[in-house]
Formats: sequence, C-alpha cells, structure tokens
Amino acid sequence: MSHDRAPAVADREATLSLALARLRLQGAIFLRGEYSESWAYESLPPRDALAVLAPGAERMILFHVVASGRAWIETRDGERHWAGAGDVIVLPYGDSHRMGGTEPAACVAVSDLIEAPPWSRMPVIRYGKGGAVTHLVCGYLVSDDPLFDPRLRALPPVFVVRPPEGAAREWVRASIDYAAQQTALVAGDRMEAPTPVPQLLLLEILKLHLAGAPAEETGWIRALRDPVLAPALAAMHGSPGEKWTLLALARAAKVSVSLLDERFREVLGLAPIRYLTGWRMHVARDLLRTSDLGVASIARRVGYDSEEAFSRAFKRETGLAPAVWRAACPAA
Repeated sequence: MSHDRAPAVADREATLSLALARLRLQGAIFLRGEYSESWAYESLPPRDALAVLAPGAERMILFHVVASGRAWIETRDGERHWAGAGDVIVLPYGDSHRMGGTEPAACVAVSDLIEAPPWSRMPVIRYGKGGAVTHLVCGYLVSDDPLFDPRLRALPPVFVVRPPEGAAREWVRASIDYAAQQTALVAGDRMEAPTPVPQLLLLEILKLHLAGAPAEETGWIRALRDPVLAPALAAMHGSPGEKWTLLALARAAKVSVSLLDERFREVLGLAPIRYLTGWRMHVARDLLRTSDLGVASIARRVGYDSEEAFSRAFKRETGLAPAVWRAACPAA
C-alpha cells in the first residue's frame, strides 16, 4: 500500500502545481520590519493599502515572511494565529489585520510608523521597546483569479504556512532575500520586483497550504470557476459551522439537488457532504496548528455541536485526536 501512495501523492502535487501555474500574479516586496518587544500594530484599511501599493487594482493579496522571531496575526474575526521564523503568513484578500509579538502591547496604526509616499527607497519600520526582535519581510500581489475573489472566500482570511525543513524552507528564505534586493522604485508611489520571485513564492506557499484540500486531483481550483459549484463552495467556505444539508447547498447554488451532487462527483470526486466534512477538517487542522483556540471552540467553528463528536470525526480523518495532533505539530 505504501508503494501505491507515494506516486499518488506525487501525482496530486504535480496536478496542483499545474493548476496553480495558470494563476497570473504581479507584485513585489514592499516593506521590511524590525519589531522589538513589546510591539503591536494595525494595518491600513484595504482600500488605503491598495491606493498606496497597487493603484488601480481592485483587490490585493498580502504576505508576511517571518525572517526571525515570533509574531501573531489576527483579522476582524479575532482568531489569533502564530508564526515563527521561516513561516509565511498569507492574507489572500488583503484584509485589515493586527500583528504583534509575544508580550502584551498597545496597538498602534502602521501609518504612524511609516512615512507616507513618495518613497526614495524601500521603507523599513523599526519599532518597539527594545526587547527581542522579530524581523518581517512584507509583500503584495495582485490577481483577478477567482481564487482570490473576496466574494467567494475560497481561502481563510489569514493562514500560516510552515515550509518543511530542508530545501523548501531554505528556498523561501533565499527567495525573499533576493526579491527584496531586486525590488526597485518604478514611480514615486510604487515599487515592482523585476523578477518573478514573489509570484513563485506565493505559488509554492499555496501549494503547501492546499495540499490537504479535500478534492481528488485538485479539481478544487477548477470548481472555483464552475457556475454550479462556486456558489456552493462559497457557502461552505464562508460558513463552515453552518448546519449544511444537501438541499440547503443546492438552494445556495440555485440548482437541483441531483445536479449539484452530480457536478461535485464529476469535478471534485466527492459527494457534497463528504467534501464539506473534508473542508471542515482542513480548516480545523489550520486552527489547531496556528491558533490559540481550544478544541471545543474549534469544534463549534467547523460545525460540530460537541467536542466529542468533532474529536471522533477528526480522528477518523487523521488517525489522531485533535489535542494529540496539535501537540505533535512543531511549535510556531
């Protein structure tokens, strides 16, 4: 059985790589931050950030690479995620967010920490009370692909990816260093990287994040462009805690139950409710690994009335109870 699994995993990764390779992305590294404990800041509102970083774009993807130290990030939903050295934080819809360190601190507006454009060089923020330092490298990308459509919300508002030790982790570090060095001002209020490194970085991080998405042969990305499946996926992804039934999902998609079931099986290789369970487990793993939420709270977030029912479902999916799975994850 193990001999069969390795080629299957390799095929899935290859298919996912091909699907992601069709994404069209443009962007740059735009900021370095050196934050000393204690520190915390609040980002610009999305529209203001767009006006500064990508004038004319309708939406933007933000990412932060933790070069050293440790930091938390949270969006409006209040879920706090932690990231450590080498981790990459992605905000696929460029949502407003807060970031901070390991010690309590008052949150200041990032606009108070950085000069307003035009810039003569890449901004560097140095802020904090002089304690342990966390280095962040921040970038943005723009894309009109449905994967980054905030109305669909195919991805969580923020997620943290920890590249595995070895070549992948070293590539991320080297790529960020190189991209930051290559980024140049092309106008008084805009920077661009003359290399595709930021794009390649995000594609690699998405591949790592989506490797556990519940769909055979990663038909998931194709499904985002499907007029029948996209509304049903938006409903599930937007409210994984909802008590979804096949009928309710069909109503959300404005199609018959039979058509929805048929299309799910055709494109995703799964029945709708089986996909829903897989997606809930995907979300739960992310929350267990990077958030401070308790198991009972995560259970409610992903649609289970009791911690016991969630634990049984999670163990069926992963082979481990949620608390055991969380304890086995490397610390952020």
